[in-house]
Amino acid sequence: MGSPVLFRQQRVGQDESIFQIYKFRSMRDPAYPGEPDEARLTRVGRFIRSTSLDELPQLINILKGDMSLIGPRPLLVRYLPRYSARQRLRHSVLPGLTGWAQVCGRNSLSWEDKFEHDVWYVEHWSIGLDLKILLRTIGSVAKRSGVSAEGQATMSEFMGSPPAEAI
Repeated sequence: MGSPVLFRQQRVGQDESIFQIYKFRSMRDPAYPGEPDEARLTRVGRFIRSTSLDELPQLINILKGDMSLIGPRPLLVRYLPRYSARQRLRHSVLPGLTGWAQVCGRNSLSWEDKFEHDVWYVEHWSIGLDLKILLRTIGSVAKRSGVSAEGQATMSEFMGSPPAEAI
């Protein structure tokens, strides 16, 4: 899949701080600009993604204090200007290795649904909720459910939410 085995990428953390996330590499470098993820994902990469093994190096991020075990997943820096004010609330807590949106559908959810689940988590956080998410994560990973959006190797790019209709 290429070198190095650990893939690093800038992501957005708590209070919109930028940090380097660690993952196991699951795709080869693009052969040409704009090559789709489906073409870059290797057989081994497909397996480690479906089992969520590619996320294990994020335990380093947790130990460093960049992430928590539970919280909204850290997303790409280029998405920052595309969030609505409500969606930005997801950055008021540490991002997590797993979260409410992951156990409620993961990449089978639309971006808007994911963000609504993230904000709901922020507004309803409790130790009990974190324990519930942790237990449901075990089931989700075991079933390998919601790993990719329909027709995608991963998830389509977030381009921003459509503006709310005037009431």
